[in-house]
Amino acid sequence: MSRTPRMSRSTSRVLSSLALLALGAGGITACSDNGSASSSTATSSASPGSAKAAEAELHMVDNGGHRLAFYVTQGNDSVIVLDSGGGEYSSQWKDIAPKLHAATGATVITYDRAGLGKSEVVPGAWKVRSAVSDLKAGLKQLGVAKDVTLVSHSQAGEIANYLAQDNPEMLSGAVLVDANLPQFFTDEEIPRLVAGTQPDVDAAKKDPEKPENRQLISTAEGFAAAHKAFHKVTWPASVPATVLVSERTPFAESPEDAQRWRDAAASFVQQAPNRTLVTAKGTSHEVPTDRPDLVLKEIEAMFAAQH
Repeated sequence: MSRTPRMSRSTSRVLSSLALLALGAGGITACSDNGSASSSTATSSASPGSAKAAEAELHMVDNGGHRLAFYVTQGNDSVIVLDSGGGEYSSQWKDIAPKLHAATGATVITYDRAGLGKSEVVPGAWKVRSAVSDLKAGLKQLGVAKDVTLVSHSQAGEIANYLAQDNPEMLSGAVLVDANLPQFFTDEEIPRLVAGTQPDVDAAKKDPEKPENRQLISTAEGFAAAHKAFHKVTWPASVPATVLVSERTPFAESPEDAQRWRDAAASFVQQAPNRTLVTAKGTSHEVPTDRPDLVLKEIEAMFAAQH
């Protein structure tokens, strides 16, 4: 194996979080501590093209004894779910979500994964099945079971792949934004990721209560085994997907790993005729920040194609 590249702090944050993983029509409700419907803010909906932006309403939902923050901008029965990248939470979509709602009329949902934003911490190693369970539980309590357009950035691509494999009936389509894909996590690549991120994991342990560091540390536990399993996940042919790849990838300092990232995206897309590959020109891994216009365009296109 070739020498493992040394990665920048921002790159290693992304890579260390690669294990973080990861939907419907119906009424939008949420559960309070006693299981009854609970929310914090009134929401106004807007029809497509409306100039008035609707407000997102906070719903605290429970899953397995911990509470998670879901934010709902109420629209019609079609749902767009925006799932954030590693170390990010719902605020990553604060500019995109209202524009999506105005353009599509759909109900738009964002949320904070466990330990981030307003969601409670779950101690111990990060587990993809737990992350998928959190998302599914939140959507179920919100009355969402189908007709979901799922948008997943970075780490959330893993949640998306497991969710799509196990519950394809929930999804009408997906937009995977520079997302983790099974094809990338080969026996050759996994050790490079582990070695390349170890210095940052060690640094994070010096301040383990910082949310980003806590996530980094929990993700590093069992990384190799988790990603050997992820490599075997299969995206269902019934769910169309657009794959947006950043121009610089998460590996701007390592041409070899950057090419493997691009090759993985291409391989994923080639496996079914209802998948599209789009390169986000001039972008870093943070595509939603660098090119929100392109992200909006691709989400709207996927949504329109399925409705």
